[in-house]
Amino acid sequence: MTTYPVRLQLNGESRQFDVEAWVTLLDLLRERAGLTGTKKGCDHGQCGACTVLVGGKRINSCLTLAVMQDGREVTTVEGLADGAQLHPLQQAFIEHDAFQCGYCTPGQLCSAVGLMNEGEAKTVAEVRELMSGNICRCGAYPGIVAAVTDVMGLAQHEDNPDRPYLPGTVPA
Repeated sequence: MTTYPVRLQLNGESRQFDVEAWVTLLDLLRERAGLTGTKKGCDHGQCGACTVLVGGKRINSCLTLAVMQDGREVTTVEGLADGAQLHPLQQAFIEHDAFQCGYCTPGQLCSAVGLMNEGEAKTVAEVRELMSGNICRCGAYPGIVAAVTDVMGLAQHEDNPDRPYLPGTVPA
């Protein structure tokens, strides 16, 4: 079987792998690099559980081949903290109770870091919209939005009080 060398700057460390052409970045991270924080959810780019940062931009790692990322800088949830010091978003997720089961949290965190790097979100509504590619089946969206907007320093951290909310629905 033909393999191809793939060199990545993975969470600040230079790593090299030999992979088959069809191996996704997600599978390389989980199965070959041992970084299991990145989750396999839908495996079709619809849930965001596999979101990582490539060159500081968020991508669905299930939709890109590992060989396409040769030479790139990849940051996973394991690379966000600085040793024992949590990334400000990780701390905010704790403070705002922005998770329940935690399965989507790594993708949510990487997506939020990418969102902040992009600099496009200026309001709570924009944060909500630009994070909409990351699904939380537990419905922790209000806490997620509050955590992200808190770290971004937006004046209003809570959802719009005029926005209709019906108990039993998932506010996205």
